[in-house]
Amino acid sequence: MSELDFTPRPGGATLRRQVLAQARMEARLMLRNGEQLLLAVVVPVLVLIGGVTAGEHLALDLETSRPLVDIFTPGVLALAVMSTSFTSLAIATGFERRYGVIKRLGSSPLPRSGLLAGKVGALLMVQLLQVIVIGAVGQLLGWTPEPGVLGVALAILLGTAAFASLGLFVAGVLRAEATLAVANLVYLLLMAGGGVVLPLSAYGAFGDVVRWLPSGALGEAMRTAFLDGGVAWRDLGVLIIWAVLGTALTARTFKWE
Repeated sequence: MSELDFTPRPGGATLRRQVLAQARMEARLMLRNGEQLLLAVVVPVLVLIGGVTAGEHLALDLETSRPLVDIFTPGVLALAVMSTSFTSLAIATGFERRYGVIKRLGSSPLPRSGLLAGKVGALLMVQLLQVIVIGAVGQLLGWTPEPGVLGVALAILLGTAAFASLGLFVAGVLRAEATLAVANLVYLLLMAGGGVVLPLSAYGAFGDVVRWLPSGALGEAMRTAFLDGGVAWRDLGVLIIWAVLGTALTARTFKWE
């Protein structure tokens, strides 16, 4: 072999490889954290099992002929997207700011836009695991989905964009402890009354308001995709509006330290 075979090739990795490496690291850290794993997988699974079981015992009427598990499972998948993209991301980013991690990463060869892209990539990786686990539990409970691939993909992508931008906004303007409290409070309020787990018909007249929340729009987009195999363009439009609003707010207010 010639000396040329061992000649070093100095230079950094491509931006794509840097972002993928950052995304893999972020995903591993998220899944190793007990609180993050609780929000990402355990709580949604418990909500699904509890909702289906309690609904059957209480004869919950959702004005539909479909089994309760077919209604609850898409809603719980939407809840999982919300918990990861908003609550987990906001809390993790808030404490990274507090301990100076964000500041140091911001000065690394990975540009700040690449750092944010890596965080979003990590969310999508974790959400893939969530879909597999929650889907498997739903199947065990008797779920018979009729998914439209385009509708599901757009709901997850736009829901992630909307909630991630809002999560970064919260984490960028509040102290870590305040971010922890606000992110968990918003998560609980939206889970209970935000139209994410239950269809809008369950909220009566209040459903006309809930449909404009990112949680309600994501929940309806998921249910449309899994129940009818369709694409809820109006609800996806609402998610786009929230994503643009959250991105604008984050760009203007986010502090790296």
